[in-house]
Order: sequence, then C-alpha cells, then structure tokens
Amino acid sequence: MQTAIIEQLPRQEQEITLTPLPYQRPLLMIGHGTKDPHGKQIFLEFVETYQKLDTSRPVIPCFLELTEPNIMTGVDYCVEQGYTDISALPILLFAARHNKFDVTNELDRTRLKYPQLTFHYGRHFGINPSIINLWQERLNQLDSKEYNPHQITREDTVLLFVGRGSSDPDANGDVYKLARILWEGSGYKTVETCFIGITHPRLEEGFRRALLYQPKRIIVLPYFLFMGALMKKIFTITQEHQTTYPEIEIKCLPEMGIQPELLQLVREREIETQLGEVKMNCEMCKFRLNALQNNDHHHHHHDHSHGHHHHHHDNDPLIDPTAYHERIWQTP
Repeated sequence: MQTAIIEQLPRQEQEITLTPLPYQRPLLMIGHGTKDPHGKQIFLEFVETYQKLDTSRPVIPCFLELTEPNIMTGVDYCVEQGYTDISALPILLFAARHNKFDVTNELDRTRLKYPQLTFHYGRHFGINPSIINLWQERLNQLDSKEYNPHQITREDTVLLFVGRGSSDPDANGDVYKLARILWEGSGYKTVETCFIGITHPRLEEGFRRALLYQPKRIIVLPYFLFMGALMKKIFTITQEHQTTYPEIEIKCLPEMGIQPELLQLVREREIETQLGEVKMNCEMCKFRLNALQNNDHHHHHHDHSHGHHHHHHDNDPLIDPTAYHERIWQTP
C-alpha cells in the first residue's frame, strides 16, 4: 500500500549563532501541552537545545495544559533561584485565546502567590519570513525524484494547508493569510485551507474541496510545531484518503520540529521581551472588540478576573457549523 506520510525530511546541519542577550533574565518557555508522551518529549528537547545554545540564564520548560510541568511549577523554580524578574514566552504559532487569555491568566494566578514578581510577556511566532522559508524549502524537496517519482508538476498539484483551529477569528484569519503567502508564486494549482479542530472547514472538507480540482497530487501541509495527538490524527485521515484514492499521489509533510529557524526566532522573541519591544496587532481581536462594546479598557492581558480556562473534550461542541457561527465572536 502506498503510504502518504513523510516522517522527516533530510536537512543539512546548520551552525546556530545567537545574538547576545541584553539581560540574564530567566525565560519560561510555555508550550501548549499534549497528552502524547512523544510530543511532550520533543518540546522538552526543543527547550533543552535552546538552553544549551546559551547557558547564561535558566530556560525553564512548562505547559499551559494537559501535562506537567505547569506554569506555576516553572515560576516556583524561578523564585527558588532568587529571581523576581521573569521573561515568559508562549511557544505558539498564532495569537489565539491561549496566547491572549489563558497563559496570561495563569501568570496572573502566580502573582497571587508571589506578588513581588514582574513578568515580561513575549510574542507568539506569527507569520515570519524564516518559517515561510522553512516550508518553501520542504515543498521544494517534494519536487525531487525521491518524493515525486512520477514528476507530477505543480500545476497538477493542490496544496492542502492544515491549521490547528482556534476559537479566535483573528488567529484563524492568519492561517489563511499564511497559506496564501506560501501559495503566491509557487506554481501550485491552488491552495485549500482547513483545520483539524474547533473551527471550519475541517480536514475532511479540505480533502473534498481539493479533490474537486481533479489533481494528480495533493500535498498536505500540517502547520504544527511539534508532534502530538492532532498531528497523528492528520496522518491517519491523510492515509485513509490515500487508500481511498490510490490514483492520486497524496503526501503529508511532517511537523516543523526542532529547526534552526525556530531557535533563531525564539531568540528574537526573547530579546524583544527583554527590551520591552513586544507589539501585538489587536485591531481585530475579539477581546478588544468586546471590551469596546462594554466601554471597558483593552489591554494585551485582556480580562483574567473570572479564572476561565480552556480544556479539550472528546465531544466537540463546535462540530456543527451553525453552533460555531453563533458562538465564535463571544468572549469567555
């Protein structure tokens, strides 16, 4: 049976030289969290790799949810080491609810225990040229004989871009923007954008749309940092479609993983945080819009007073598009 899954793509070793830090301030690197042990381990290895590149200050891994260590544990460690000034960096691709609300809510909670602390909150990765270059390089590799033995042209290929999915319309819009940027000038027949959860269209619908173009090849691009349960779900659905449509070559790229581009980007975000240069575009943020409607003051930490926290459930309350559209612009 033809397999659609590409587990990894070979890359040349790159020597990484990081710009020196202005301050030796501890860094909390905050991951989303996963129930998948392999996914958790990859994140811990990513943080360890970054720490080894610069041992001038501690870099502490922690997770927002689903696994340990949590944010409070990371803060406890910093306090035990005598620090009161802490940089906190969300290792997240887009500025969705986790970035705007949940992480900052947890940091506020640690202040109740340690009122002496000052946090310097960093920026998510966002749409960044180095990440775009990384994906362009991977797509170029898929044109080689090894991965495209029948030399199917890009004109006969549909790119299927898969985001995680968010309850924040602004973040979902960024997924479409990034997919479009990757497609511009690429020569692919088209790009279809879809999601693996929460929002719509879902991956199955993405495949349905991609097939309407009658392509000879479909390339699935999962826009994920690390392995986890959702990446494995993408692999499973992709393989099912390859089995159903053996006459079409379907290839699914791997997640980004530990890449020099990401390590360099973390350094850029850490320096921004230390210098107080973090800037977020809040124009279309639903938290800001809701605050304006209520004549409330908007700030990047948004409203944390209610102690809400986001959890994943097996039953999907937004799987029905009507329910999704009715709820999406609401705030916690």
